[in-house]
Amino acid sequence: MLSAQRRDLLMERLRRDGRLVGRDVAAELGVSDDMVRRDLRELAAAGLVQRVYGGALPVSPAVADYASRRSVAEDSKRRVAAAAAGLVTPGAVVVLDGGTTALAVVEALPRDLRATVVTHSPTIAVALVDHPEIDVEILGGRLFRHSLVACGAAAVEAAAGVRADLFLLGVTGVHAEAGLTTGDRDEAAMKRALAARAGDTWVLASSEKIGAASPFEVLPLDAVAGVVTDADDGPALAALTDAGVSVVRA
Repeated sequence: MLSAQRRDLLMERLRRDGRLVGRDVAAELGVSDDMVRRDLRELAAAGLVQRVYGGALPVSPAVADYASRRSVAEDSKRRVAAAAAGLVTPGAVVVLDGGTTALAVVEALPRDLRATVVTHSPTIAVALVDHPEIDVEILGGRLFRHSLVACGAAAVEAAAGVRADLFLLGVTGVHAEAGLTTGDRDEAAMKRALAARAGDTWVLASSEKIGAASPFEVLPLDAVAGVVTDADDGPALAALTDAGVSVVRA
């Protein structure tokens, strides 16, 4: 089998099964483990898979730049946002992450809602201007342009002063084995810092993020209250529920 044919087969199996175990594929094809590892390295370098120990997982499309993500799964994000907005109660202190799904949450919040929103995203803060009864607190730091959020040491220190009822967390991947992941180490650290300051953390996960993974872990699945998603029933969602994850269907 030519290397190109082998890589096509690997991608087909990944789409079918949601994961690849290198040793199993090597045994099936009658090739060495090293050959499969080399194939996976090349696929990962092309941005087609997310390598993990022993194999690979589907890569998340949400690692694209912010402008590109605005047009990805727009209807899905609106459905997730509408369900997540229902978790925000009057008078609550809510930490709202950055990103395109979080922006859709702002649009879904009632215009007369009285609450406090803490965010490290200038985009989210500006969008909340249209909600006159919401007090907005902005955490500052180094701007991470990919998601238009503040990260770094100053932002993490600012998060330490927050006490919130709820954190609506955005990630790029939700996977039963890899947990909650994102594409940047500093952004992952900032998300952890915010989650530590909230009573409950709910994950905003439009359908393309379920079963996908990115390089840096944010939190394990058992560290959050649950996941809000509109993903169809399938192996990836079933694996989450089997792992004991609470799922709010959008």
